[in-house]
Amino acid sequence: MKPIRIGITGGIGSGKSIVCHLLEVMGVPVYVADTETKRLMLADASIRTGLTELLGPEVYADGVLNKPLLAAYLFAGPEQARRVNGIVHPAVRADLRRWVEAAHAPFVAFESAILVEAGFLDEVDVVVMVDAPLELRIARAMLRDNAPREAVESRVRSQLDDEDKRKYAHFTVVNDDKTPLIPQVFGLISSLSENIDYLCPAFL
Repeated sequence: MKPIRIGITGGIGSGKSIVCHLLEVMGVPVYVADTETKRLMLADASIRTGLTELLGPEVYADGVLNKPLLAAYLFAGPEQARRVNGIVHPAVRADLRRWVEAAHAPFVAFESAILVEAGFLDEVDVVVMVDAPLELRIARAMLRDNAPREAVESRVRSQLDDEDKRKYAHFTVVNDDKTPLIPQVFGLISSLSENIDYLCPAFL
């Protein structure tokens, strides 16, 4: 039986990680795109070859990814970002598919801030948007990353607008520090598990 693939997305500081942690507590395996992409950029031969051909051998100087060099190129413009993504995203997609096959679970979750922008909608069955007020998101990101407001606002602008994200969402989880999260996540899984008899027996 193929698992139901849940896509978790939302802007910077929205609280995707805490929602994914709650899913894991409920027995749902989670693939975190940011973490796995960083791993693949070191371990995947196709990515290493592609980035070396694009940026030169210094991108992996001493066997370590030259993050400043990559970032400078990536953020130089949309065409540069498209080229990098064209190298990285196919490897992430292939790795995600292998992971889903090996998960052996009724549900799996895929967390990505750029789920829509990166073209991964066809890799999930339902999209869950984690939503929070913009000012709260900015404050969280500044505290978490010890970053100035200008840097966080720049990252916000680089992502798809929340209103556009909502157009793709089947479910919304509100993470505004007022609305309880656990009932929302439990309700999501309960809704999706109506026809599945064996998910999280301790909870159902």
